[in-house]
Amino acid sequence: MTKTVNHWIGGKTVEGTSGQYGPVTDPATGAVTTQVALASVEEVDAAVAAAKAAYATWGTSSLAQRTTVLFRYRALLDARRDDIAALITAEHGKVHSDALGEVARGLEIVELACGITTQLKGELSTQVSNRVDVSSIRQSLGVVAGITPFNFPAMVPMWMFPLAIACGNTFVLKPSEKDPSAANLLAELAAEAGLPDGVLNVLHGDKVAVDGLLNHPDVAAVSFVGSTPIARYIHATASANGKRVQALGGAKNHMLVLPDADLDAAADAAVSAAYGSAGERCMAISAVVAVGAIGDELVAKIRERAEKITIGPGNDPASEMGPLITAAHRDKVASYVTGAAAQGAEVVLDGTGHTVEGFEDGHWIGLSLLDKVSTDSDAYKDEIFGPVLCVLRVDTYEEGVALMNASPFGNGTAIFTRDGGAARRFQLEVEAGMVGVNVPIPVPVGYHSFGGWKDSLFGDHHIYGNDGVHFYTRGKVVTTRWPDPADAPAGVDLGFPRNH
Repeated sequence: MTKTVNHWIGGKTVEGTSGQYGPVTDPATGAVTTQVALASVEEVDAAVAAAKAAYATWGTSSLAQRTTVLFRYRALLDARRDDIAALITAEHGKVHSDALGEVARGLEIVELACGITTQLKGELSTQVSNRVDVSSIRQSLGVVAGITPFNFPAMVPMWMFPLAIACGNTFVLKPSEKDPSAANLLAELAAEAGLPDGVLNVLHGDKVAVDGLLNHPDVAAVSFVGSTPIARYIHATASANGKRVQALGGAKNHMLVLPDADLDAAADAAVSAAYGSAGERCMAISAVVAVGAIGDELVAKIRERAEKITIGPGNDPASEMGPLITAAHRDKVASYVTGAAAQGAEVVLDGTGHTVEGFEDGHWIGLSLLDKVSTDSDAYKDEIFGPVLCVLRVDTYEEGVALMNASPFGNGTAIFTRDGGAARRFQLEVEAGMVGVNVPIPVPVGYHSFGGWKDSLFGDHHIYGNDGVHFYTRGKVVTTRWPDPADAPAGVDLGFPRNH
């Protein structure tokens, strides 16, 4: 019997009433294992209403109360990390070790939220004028929403709601309908930690649910991570409705390899960054830019390593890479490889025919490596979101940076070199929000903020870190003047001792 994933509203499981369900597939077998309830507009209203009701008390709760819950929550997440990872593997397909890494990165933001007391400190200036003081404080927004992608069904939600609720907001999470179960477990554990009913709600759905949140008058802010076209739509729609928005979009992350680089280290990095999580991550390196005469040797080293990667079910400890999320996505990724040669690329590795014995119906694709790729080709221009690595050749550092900066995306980037001066110049000249120096995937730690430039980010705030705290709060400035007790009218005793 197929399992059903329902909503989590007001601190309990709420069965879907729309009559609409979406299939959830085990990517390793291709079998539909679960159905997920898809919310109607009325169910969106119910989730937001639960969050609004909870905000009446959570929004005025003490910092000590909030952090006490978050500390307990962190302990529960730590104890159940294997269970969360198993749900990710079952519905997303990534290998268990990769899923565990996802949970660990999400826990970083929970830990940041546990220390929210220092992040929410205000400022005070005394005696700006005669007996006048000015203070700046930050206050919560109210009900905020998060719309998250399939590729990190636990980590990306944890980039959002722990900080939001630590700041005093209540939250409605709309996770991907492709792998919804991890989000429900995150909410159940929050309730077990003592989070009051309605502070965190999980609403499953498709575009109906998304639009319902974007248009709802009681939702003050929306966080989003996903593709650039949808990020642009989220930003435009929510902003038009007066909401603040942080919408993180797609990417085409480049890795510049200079002639002096350690090519073995660069090849190791390229393989892990391009093919890890089957390339289904916005921080994947999908374009390596080889400078000068090193191209042939670098491609040979990448190929040698890529051919050794073991592909199989995510719950098999021997597997290093799992399947893609859906058959349709697998076919789309494959189309970029099958069409590459006609657009001038040299197909060094073609993974499109890969299958796994005993799991022939899974959404399998092997590792593909395309060399001498043109910037006009589809494989270069589009975010493929699969295990396809493009190699481009340039003659100089300047040519490489110009090529990278011409991309409409500006999420993450990296340089591999032994030259500190070149690295320093690169980090200032490259047009991207996150830069790695001999680090292929420069995802910031929790107390720094994550986000790109150009078509990789819509809105003013990056996610988590200081930007996350500022996004989930708004500033208020208070100017105060009090009369001096010494100036009180005669006969009024304010209880101040007179020593003269």
